[in-house]
Amino acid sequence: MAVTNPAKLLFADGHISKRDLIDYYRWVGPRILPFLRERPIAMERYPNGIEQTGFFQKSVPSYFPDWVKTIAVQKKQGGIARHVICNDVALLVYLANQACITPHAWLSRVDKLEYPDQMVFDLDPSADTFDWVRAAALALKELLQELTLSAYVKSTGSRGLHVIVPLKRTESFESVRTFARAVATIVVMQEPSQRTLQQRTGSRHGRVFLDINRNAYAQTVAPPYAVRARPNAPLSIPLFWEEVRSKTLRPDGVTLRDIRKRLDGMIDPWADFRRRASALGSAWRKLELLGVSVRVPQKAKLR
Repeated sequence: MAVTNPAKLLFADGHISKRDLIDYYRWVGPRILPFLRERPIAMERYPNGIEQTGFFQKSVPSYFPDWVKTIAVQKKQGGIARHVICNDVALLVYLANQACITPHAWLSRVDKLEYPDQMVFDLDPSADTFDWVRAAALALKELLQELTLSAYVKSTGSRGLHVIVPLKRTESFESVRTFARAVATIVVMQEPSQRTLQQRTGSRHGRVFLDINRNAYAQTVAPPYAVRARPNAPLSIPLFWEEVRSKTLRPDGVTLRDIRKRLDGMIDPWADFRRRASALGSAWRKLELLGVSVRVPQKAKLR
């Protein structure tokens, strides 16, 4: 594939070119592709660099070559959209050449789009309160472990953290979102002065927003190792839980320039992510034993 305008600066502050972005995605392909394969992708593109306005593109442009794998999916508001499916390094590199800084992936795979294989808690600070974000993430981990669910954490590359639970594909998005809301409610009640479920920014009053709204059909998440469209090209990085306890942790602390040093000889914190997938059946019942009132969606089955 011929690279177009390789010297074009996509991150002027860090002097990071399109060639740098392409080289990075080619190198990190084996690590990021397990979180992209067989999932519809939304492309976050900045053809003129991040200093200029970018755009999200869900539907595949007409000029994409025939070898690009796609899937037609039903849109929430009706109609059909054709999304990219990124299964190999060649396509990942092609997307980078299209100035796709971040490929955002669905939480479900093409053979079972209505059933997610992960549950996401997006911890979003309302102010410079990252210590509160770390505390909320650790509280989530403790509660999820009590519910016998595996919890993994990654930086967003922006301001917060993602806590993600790998799931067996036995529950609908509606069911998973209901469960996530119940869990988030408990964690908020533990520290209501620091945490909130209020979606409106003006109602958060400086508290950390525990966002569970990504747990819905056609919602996406930046996968591990994705570049984010922020100054100096920070990455969304899988973390060890021990790192979350450190006050030196920053959500944008690892960049495209220094990722190789971090990963050199390092064990992957998410190496067993897929093998630890769980059904929610027993976790639903454990929530009820904790005295949580959970309105289970009509279509959801307690297993």
